[in-house]
Amino acid sequence: MSDSSKPVAQTWFGPITAVQRRAMFALVPVAVAFGLVVGLAFLPVTSGIGGLAKVGSEAVLDLPDELTLPPAPESSTLYAADGETVIATFGDQYRVQLEYDQIPESVIEALVATEDSNFFEHNGVDPEGVMRALVTNIADGGTSEGASTITMQYVRQVLSYTATTPDEVAAASEVTIDRKVKEMGYALALEEEMPKEDILTNYLNTVYFGNGAYGIGAAAQVYYGKVPADLTVAESAMLVGLIQSPSVYDPINGSSEAATARRDHVVNRMVDVGYLTSDEGTTAKEEALNLNPQDANNTSGGAIDSDYGFFVDYFEKWWEQQEDFGETEEIRKARLYRGGYEITSTLNTELQDASQEAVEDQLETGSEYALGSVVVEPGTGAIEVMAVNREYSNDVSDNGPNTANDEYKGSYPNTTNPLLSGNSDVPGYQAGSSFKMFTMLAALEEGLPLDTTIYSPYQYTSEYVVGDGAASCGNYWCPKNASASEVGDYNMWTGFGESVNTYFVQLAERIGVEKAINVAERLGIKFRNPLDLSHVENYPETYGPFVLGVTQTTPLDMAAAYAALPADGVYCKPIPVHSAVTNSGGTIAFESECDQAISVEVARAAVDAARCPTGYGAAAGNCTWGTAEQVSAAVDGPVAGKTGTTDSNSTNWFVGFTPNAAAAAFVADPDSPQNFVGDGNLGKPANAVADILAAQWEINGEGDFTPPTELVH
Repeated sequence: MSDSSKPVAQTWFGPITAVQRRAMFALVPVAVAFGLVVGLAFLPVTSGIGGLAKVGSEAVLDLPDELTLPPAPESSTLYAADGETVIATFGDQYRVQLEYDQIPESVIEALVATEDSNFFEHNGVDPEGVMRALVTNIADGGTSEGASTITMQYVRQVLSYTATTPDEVAAASEVTIDRKVKEMGYALALEEEMPKEDILTNYLNTVYFGNGAYGIGAAAQVYYGKVPADLTVAESAMLVGLIQSPSVYDPINGSSEAATARRDHVVNRMVDVGYLTSDEGTTAKEEALNLNPQDANNTSGGAIDSDYGFFVDYFEKWWEQQEDFGETEEIRKARLYRGGYEITSTLNTELQDASQEAVEDQLETGSEYALGSVVVEPGTGAIEVMAVNREYSNDVSDNGPNTANDEYKGSYPNTTNPLLSGNSDVPGYQAGSSFKMFTMLAALEEGLPLDTTIYSPYQYTSEYVVGDGAASCGNYWCPKNASASEVGDYNMWTGFGESVNTYFVQLAERIGVEKAINVAERLGIKFRNPLDLSHVENYPETYGPFVLGVTQTTPLDMAAAYAALPADGVYCKPIPVHSAVTNSGGTIAFESECDQAISVEVARAAVDAARCPTGYGAAAGNCTWGTAEQVSAAVDGPVAGKTGTTDSNSTNWFVGFTPNAAAAAFVADPDSPQNFVGDGNLGKPANAVADILAAQWEINGEGDFTPPTELVH
């Protein structure tokens, strides 16, 4: 006999199927944990708490003071690394505090009918709802029903508001039996101390309705331009319907159809529980949405200075990815905008200002070409600088026409595109010879020493099949050196210093290019371009052009990757924050995720070779000449790095570092990546980094490079 054909038993909360019957047996261990709490929910309101205290559940019912007086959401402030200079504010805390008699009956009835129809009968926990949800969830193997009363939802809001650490934030909303039991206990205790009317008032004053509106008073204004007392039944139902998911049912920026369907569901519930007659419900559902959207009167800020805009934008996107601050990006952003955090970032304003000046000295804002740089601190991953010759602004009305299409408004001088950090729409720019570092590191890991000598012709026919093309010889990739005079025996010092293409292609053949790709991935290089990703995932052993930097990347990725070298091989994921103080005084310390990506000796050997391009000179070997000797001339201290130029000079790079800072800079046309940047722009990234690292060394001129003792000869 199938489960569906077996008799259906009856219980006090309705029929129970065979599947649910089996599920109830699974409830036995769980019942021991929460049975006392649920059992007390059956007791009269006057006896619930006293009885529970006697059975030893004091820990469950240790009611926080904040539950009776939740702190009002506050805007957050972002400071520079000095902890004093304000660089941004974040706030969307528009709310209108209401008293109970200012909230219309239609809103109260819509909320109770939809969220907790037994609200006025239970004492914080609805036992029938709890049992029904437990049976259903265990039978389904999921959490399709939550059984949260309005009181429990209010408890969850307050616990979330008053959390002082990321762990507490996560604990306030995690889907576990322990969290649910604790929530029930708090709800029972709260209803002993707070009248139902106050619970409803506090809940409706704090819950988020979307579009920057917190509380029903703000929601009535934002969606309808009204005070709550003037809301119709249909409007009250629409607003209450938003509580479940403000983004899904958003009628202003989302789907009016979804909002209408949700409103009608709320109206139907009001009819079901007797708050509306059938005719009144029909009339309400026939009413149009009649929206009158208003801007939220909030304190939403952002960067104080346009020069800090790209860093602030990166910080905000980073915050939205931190899962400890909420289950969704929307929740995490809301926490930033109303959590009242005092956040100390990693931005060094003195170095940022010097870097912005260095960038502007090379290529002024308004150029169709973008010149930008990022500075990362070795050993911590702290992002100290994000500077580019662009204004961070949504106002593109003054942007000039792109050279390829006179009707297209390019990303200059105003843009909010993440030119320095990248995303799915901005994969970055071809890195050119700056990627040779990853092949050298892989070769050193394989035991090849710095003096590995290879005869390198002007043009070399490799083993990599690429088909027809400008760099193809009989279907094989055959790259050339930058100059016909670059012919002869080279080692890692001289080959890296002069950027000899044919040397590094042969080096990759000896070790396997897939090993160079692996090193790049360990050092945080992300492959955002679908074509690059396809090569890396599917054909790494044949992806020869990777060696010479055909892959697109960003200054942030490159600065962080090179920062691992002076840190003796420790790679730290870039991070924009040092710490945050919560509105209750707790402190959250942030640390980057760091790991020993390459060995100490491999890192030190690579640093020694990387001294050659800058003209600083190697400690363990001999350099010939460098492709960016102006860098050591500008920096009054130890410096290393690598230039990078792509085919047709569409992009030019320089990545350099001192013992305590790594800077990456590029120049390209972000709107047309294949647009030739011109000979006059080729040295500008190196010039900019030279000035940036010179300023950095003046600010913090400490440390030195440790010469390698292995992998030399």
